[in-house]
Amino acid sequence: MLDPDGVRHPLAKFAHVINVYLNSAFAVTSQAAEEMAKNEPLASNQRGVIINIASIAGFEGQPGQAAYSAAKGGIIGMTLTIARDLAERGIRVMAIAPGPFFTVSLSEVMTAEQAQDRWGSTVPNPKRLGDPDEYAILAAQIVENDFLNGTTIRLDGALRL
Repeated sequence: MLDPDGVRHPLAKFAHVINVYLNSAFAVTSQAAEEMAKNEPLASNQRGVIINIASIAGFEGQPGQAAYSAAKGGIIGMTLTIARDLAERGIRVMAIAPGPFFTVSLSEVMTAEQAQDRWGSTVPNPKRLGDPDEYAILAAQIVENDFLNGTTIRLDGALRL
């Protein structure tokens, strides 16, 4: 992988991003599953649900972000497998793949208006950034709906990168 100046991207930087976004998600998922497996099952035989954060970049990539896209693609890829592995224990595994959202970390580098101008207009419908409350509503629905398991839900207003 070469940067715009034709310089090779260092493997150490790629590995760092994979570690931060994929390996850490796997580690937390493993720890959560271990604890959830100790829960008494509910009447529905469920012991818990794990929701990981993917990204639409994990589906079709994002220019200049090979490592991030690979990490988020890894989360998408492991969701079904881990859900199947934990099914016997009554633990569901899901992922949410958001598109552009105005988050606290984004607010540290630009205003909401700047973010809307840059990314909001690229969202087909509605033509705006996602609201964190919309993410929370989806997460709550995943928790409440026992039949949601082993998949990644895009939350992106039909945006394709």
